[in-house]
Amino acid sequence: MDQGLNIFWMRRDLRLEDNHGLFKAQEADKPCLVFFLFDKEILDPLPAKDARVQFIWQELKQIKKALQDKGSDLLVLHDTPKNAWKKIIADYSVDTVFTNRDYEPNARERDKAIYVFLQSEGINFKGFKDQVIFEKSEVVKDDGDPYVVYTPYMKRYKSQLQERHFQAYPSHDGDNYFEIKDLEFPSLEDMGFESFDFEYPSRTFDEDLIRDYHNTRDIPSIRGTSRLSLHLRFGTISIRQLAGKAKQWNEKYFNELIWRDFYQQVLFHFPHSYKNSFRKEYDQIEWEHNEEHFKAWCEGKTGYLMVDAGMRELNATGFMHNRVRMVVASFLSKHLLLDWRLGEAYFAEKLLDYDAASNVGGWQWAAGSGVDAAPYFRVFNPELQLKKFDPEHKYLKKWLPEYGTDRYPKAIVNHKEARERALSRYKDVLKPS
Repeated sequence: MDQGLNIFWMRRDLRLEDNHGLFKAQEADKPCLVFFLFDKEILDPLPAKDARVQFIWQELKQIKKALQDKGSDLLVLHDTPKNAWKKIIADYSVDTVFTNRDYEPNARERDKAIYVFLQSEGINFKGFKDQVIFEKSEVVKDDGDPYVVYTPYMKRYKSQLQERHFQAYPSHDGDNYFEIKDLEFPSLEDMGFESFDFEYPSRTFDEDLIRDYHNTRDIPSIRGTSRLSLHLRFGTISIRQLAGKAKQWNEKYFNELIWRDFYQQVLFHFPHSYKNSFRKEYDQIEWEHNEEHFKAWCEGKTGYLMVDAGMRELNATGFMHNRVRMVVASFLSKHLLLDWRLGEAYFAEKLLDYDAASNVGGWQWAAGSGVDAAPYFRVFNPELQLKKFDPEHKYLKKWLPEYGTDRYPKAIVNHKEARERALSRYKDVLKPS
């Protein structure tokens, strides 16, 4: 058994640079060994070709090499959390486990169970803030209650900002690593996955693009957004570094990063909203159960051009433009009157940048059931959205090769009738008692 070390448990912070928990581990009096778990409980339901799993695997290969250059290595296991930690403490004499906090309900339950287990073994478990600028109850109302409306949250958030919130932790310079080499690294095939060619978005901060973001953000046919959401999701870039640049370059872009923190604190304070409507009366809505409509939506064959283009883009690339996401989500929950949870789950399966807090928040916004939601009577007209944001049909033509031919499907619902049905169904539940 190796004697005396700390473990840094890497999760959604796949980088050695500006990593809060890693920095704290390096400051401690014992050398640290970096550990990543391919969690079977998360991975087992996934398809054999999963671009996110491959992305993580590729990033870890680079981290492993960087650690080897420092005389250490990366410990990687493919197991359940409890089994993995049993194995680690059997193989190593662990003093303290360091990690960065995750605010999703499932992650919190996992961490609580591991905390209890490690405590029973006499091992400390310490968490740190890394993936957000403000967490938990750092931005609250004067009475201590959490905000459930974005604008006042954003104003309080900005009033509390200080330069220290953007300062990097010099974790990359640390050398307090546990000396070890030749640790096994499971292949994708070992874990039941297949490698395949896939083009991942760059992690480069494009200053020109971000400076012009307010002019280009709503046009799906151009590269008008940063495409950094994948890297924020898995922590391959630092939110502190990006937010610091965004604050200098473009307030609108910076505000979008604040939305990300807002949804994280909502999910932390209201974990029921992970699977149920934040506004509980919305769970009384009588949703339709039309499998053909849901299948048409998933495949991008609804007969509504912007909806179908968005779904084709998602299925092909794992990405969907944010303006189109709103149209697509509104169409499912209002036009088709299908439960928003169906769409949320489909996005969870397909999106490269899937983040539970933002995805649930966005879907509940579209369905009217969440915090700071669009009112239930706001029903996006996909045809008007198309005229406004893709007037030359450049986006459509890219994703709908049968556009303009007899092969393109007829509309599965009539806009006017679907809107009236949605308003009626929502009113039945939401009318004053």
